[in-house]
Amino acid sequence: MYRLFASILLFLALNATSQNLSGTWRGRLTQGPGGCFPIYFIEMQLKAEGLKVYGSSYHFSDVTNFVQENFEGVYDSRTKLITIQETGPTTFRVPPDCIPCIKHYALALTQSRDSQNLSGDWGGRMMNSQVSCPPGKIVLTREASSIFNEIKVDTGNLRLDFYDNAEIDGDIISVMVDDKMVVTHQMLTAKPITVFTRIDFVNNVHEVVMIAENEGAIPPNTALLIVTAGQKRYRLFLSSDVDQKKILVRFTYAKQQ
Repeated sequence: MYRLFASILLFLALNATSQNLSGTWRGRLTQGPGGCFPIYFIEMQLKAEGLKVYGSSYHFSDVTNFVQENFEGVYDSRTKLITIQETGPTTFRVPPDCIPCIKHYALALTQSRDSQNLSGDWGGRMMNSQVSCPPGKIVLTREASSIFNEIKVDTGNLRLDFYDNAEIDGDIISVMVDDKMVVTHQMLTAKPITVFTRIDFVNNVHEVVMIAENEGAIPPNTALLIVTAGQKRYRLFLSSDVDQKKILVRFTYAKQQ
């Protein structure tokens, strides 16, 4: 009976840890002399199952200049630390003189009434090399939504409808598709701003960027994006913040077997 009770307590503790860690975390990285940027941004889309953590990280100066990497790691319930190791870039778009860094992190979870934070140190090595990257510090805060979204579709025609997500308060957006401006300074309302694009085997990746041109009467600038891809519909809630005025939605063509 004691062992059963202890197992139940352990399960509840691990489940609580997963609930605390899973989600979107965004913040800033510092980097020592010799790096491309002394300060830049990071978003982690983190999932936790018991003591195991995994997901995707995005390192960026803005959403059009980024490195995406997968990662995996563990939570140490004794020290309350999370160790994470990236496994290498999956997608990147960086200046020619910058080399992506495959990072590892040692992070501590702290909580207050108003926020949850992950903070600690990071180091790593340059891609395709054993040369160390200049290390630094990292601070992340849990966020309600991501500024990097990826959707896999198996149909050619995509319809994107942008609405104001809450009270109509004068939020204004612009929209780019593959670096081409297709919507310029239009107000979000209950009537959609509609964009069409096509994806196929040849043109199998499209990047749609929503730009928050203001914050309206009720900050921040928030939008509801409804994507219609054949018979499937996706709902994304897009929200800008003080640092990030652009939100990326990346569509990848992946034909189902």
